Amino acid sequence: MLPSDMPRLSQGAVVLRAFEDRDVALVQSVADDPLIPLITTVPSSGTRDDALAYIARQHDRLTTGAGYSFAIADLATDRAVGSIGLWLRDVDEGRASTGYWVAPDFRRRGYVATALQALTSWALSLDGIDRVQLYVEPWNEGSWRAAESCAYQREGLLRSWQKIGDERKDMYMYSVLRPKH
Repeated sequence: MLPSDMPRLSQGAVVLRAFEDRDVALVQSVADDPLIPLITTVPSSGTRDDALAYIARQHDRLTTGAGYSFAIADLATDRAVGSIGLWLRDVDEGRASTGYWVAPDFRRRGYVATALQALTSWALSLDGIDRVQLYVEPWNEGSWRAAESCAYQREGLLRSWQKIGDERKDMYMYSVLRPKH
């Protein structure tokens, strides 16, 4: 059985925690990012009300069974720098998926790789999840290098896999499997 409460996970200099209203500034800071609002539900408006609605949607993910949406925060300051989720659409098949983003001011500092390692270790410790997968655009070298540093293996290129904005995009598929005993 999957946890019904939002866990707080920490690893290295990162903590994964529930989004809080004080994270509004982070959400607002990525509203004009050229990619984040296209591939997530982050609002492009940048208004406080829309950012608060985004945070409320993140809490709803757990209550609806869609998954766990975490703020990635710096362990020392508890300041949110990004988001990572564990999505459960295919959990009946033993599969979960993940996705993440980090605000531009906090990129290239190891937050994604550390957050992904914490999330992956936790996910594979849960009964019923044998595989965690993620999709990365081929140009996004930072993202796929983070995945590879966490033992995710590239399984192939999915051509025209996902619509982003008005265009269909290719995606690399990565996965990590529960270790066999």
